[in-house]
Amino acid sequence: MAGVSDERVRKPRLPPRWFVRAAWYVHRAVYRVAGGRMALWRPKAHRWGTLRLTTVGRRTARERSVIIAYFEDGPDLIAMAMNGWAAGEPAWWLNLQAHPDAKVDLVDGPRLVRARAAQGDERSRLWARWRELGAHLDGYAALRPSQTAVVVLAPRPDPGP
Repeated sequence: MAGVSDERVRKPRLPPRWFVRAAWYVHRAVYRVAGGRMALWRPKAHRWGTLRLTTVGRRTARERSVIIAYFEDGPDLIAMAMNGWAAGEPAWWLNLQAHPDAKVDLVDGPRLVRARAAQGDERSRLWARWRELGAHLDGYAALRPSQTAVVVLAPRPDPGP
């Protein structure tokens, strides 16, 4: 047919869930064994970075930590609540919805943050930035049954002693 591309759009393939979970476990283990000196890196021009996010559990009220990808948008840190592109929200995002105040550990030290979901034009702008950093982002997001939240981790003042 004229004007219709015959190019087929391939959905990206995810590794098996056991592999994704094992990678998360190994990443956290490297962080612990190296005393925080490895497993975290700063974002670069066309590459996201990693941070360690510590939240308060919504049911247990105990601290929970996870290592996630991010990029910087001015003073804010931007993450995606993607759960390895599987269905359901990641526990860290559910925890932040219940208790938005959290702590992040970056290569250059800790920060206190308050989390919120980006909405409207802000979400579109930040999603476009993620798209620049990750190939097939829209294809991966289409594998999830619900929209992937773009999480803004905004700095908050240190409460002091």
